[in-house]
Amino acid sequence: MAGVGAGPSRAMWQQVLLLLALCATGARGLYFHIGETEKRCFIEEIPDETMVIGNYRTQMWDKQKEVFLPSTPGLGMHVEVKDPDGKVVLSRQYGSEGRFTFTSHTPGDHQICLHSNSTRMALFAGGKLRVHLDIQVGEHANNYPEIAAKDKLTELQLRARQLLDQVEQIQKEQDYQRYREERFRLTSESTNQRVLWWSIAQTVILILTGIWQMRHLKSFFEAKKLV
Repeated sequence: MAGVGAGPSRAMWQQVLLLLALCATGARGLYFHIGETEKRCFIEEIPDETMVIGNYRTQMWDKQKEVFLPSTPGLGMHVEVKDPDGKVVLSRQYGSEGRFTFTSHTPGDHQICLHSNSTRMALFAGGKLRVHLDIQVGEHANNYPEIAAKDKLTELQLRARQLLDQVEQIQKEQDYQRYREERFRLTSESTNQRVLWWSIAQTVILILTGIWQMRHLKSFFEAKKLV
């Protein structure tokens, strides 16, 4: 009897580990440098109806100490997000350290751009700024300790909630991949149709050119009384 019960339990844990591995890439962390008037944009591939949270903090270059120091409160960052259709999803001014949130309504490449309000900061004029950016997509954007405290969930209930959210995110990713495949198929069919019509047009042009050449040669020979 012990052998019979061990099989399903092992299979269940294998499925859980597979789900966790598939969802392990939902967070992006990086830092970059921008100048006084420079804008830096990133492309994030996001399924539809997916929440995205971005956390950032800035550091200002100190020319005397030659190190990056925490930015002054007066320095701000402007965040702008556009969907695949070019519509502005988010456009807002934040402080030197902040958090922005948006939900995608169209699947595809979303453009996330950041730039500073350096024209208002004489200290930053002509300087360099380091921006630490962390982007979390899908269930990675959920604050599970806060959810557990709010809904009074046990550890087992919280784990189940996390797994359900991960499964939902995987389903959204699969729907997005199907959407991409459908767009690629339509593009391929359209391209093949254009190639077919172009080949037919080339064939017709060659036939008409051949007929015109034959008639021109016939007229030439008749004019020279060679035929």
